[in-house]
Amino acid sequence: MVAPQLPLSDFVRYLASRPPAEESLPPLATLSAELGVSVASLREQLEVARAMGLVEVKPRVGIRRLPYSFLPAVQHSLRYALLLDSALFERFADMRKHLENAFWHEAVALLAPEDHQTLQALIASAWEKLEGRPIQIPHEEHKQLHLTIYARLNNPFVNGILEAYWQAYESIGLNVFTDYDYLRQVWSYHEKIVQAICAGDFETGYRAQVEHANLLNDLLDHRVAR
Repeated sequence: MVAPQLPLSDFVRYLASRPPAEESLPPLATLSAELGVSVASLREQLEVARAMGLVEVKPRVGIRRLPYSFLPAVQHSLRYALLLDSALFERFADMRKHLENAFWHEAVALLAPEDHQTLQALIASAWEKLEGRPIQIPHEEHKQLHLTIYARLNNPFVNGILEAYWQAYESIGLNVFTDYDYLRQVWSYHEKIVQAICAGDFETGYRAQVEHANLLNDLLDHRVAR
């Protein structure tokens, strides 16, 4: 049996019909008359569109349509899932691991020289934190390194899932829950990955990426054991 499709609201249909370059939208009173929908109903539909990241509303500016992003929809659903059962993060992390592996060769082939420089700078910053006194967790570098590798895919669905992963990673405390030996191991892999990318040796980088991705399972197992 095929599940019924959720109906799109009048406001969302209106958004989708607008020319791409036209981001500013008329006031709700104008839209109400144009669409034949009450202002009260449009307000409810507008709130849903805001939650989905389709529009933003600012005082003295009005309603502005935003570029499409898959992130808000995944973000809200994932937050709810983790409230139900935080262990669901492991399943989401497993999906993210397979997604990164599947898109690896396509993603790294698209990277530009300035991206290589960004990746190298992130490696240097991470080691500086790890070898400093006091030691700092290079979480932001970790996040930005992975997102940079896949940033040029121009695939809002892949990028939305990858961004949602890092928000969930932070929400369950993995950005602070770790140990020094684990961090050094992770960043040794990151260094190999970036060196391979910059050298154009994508297969070596892929093998390091696959091995490195499996380290998260050890971290999650260690967390459960504690």
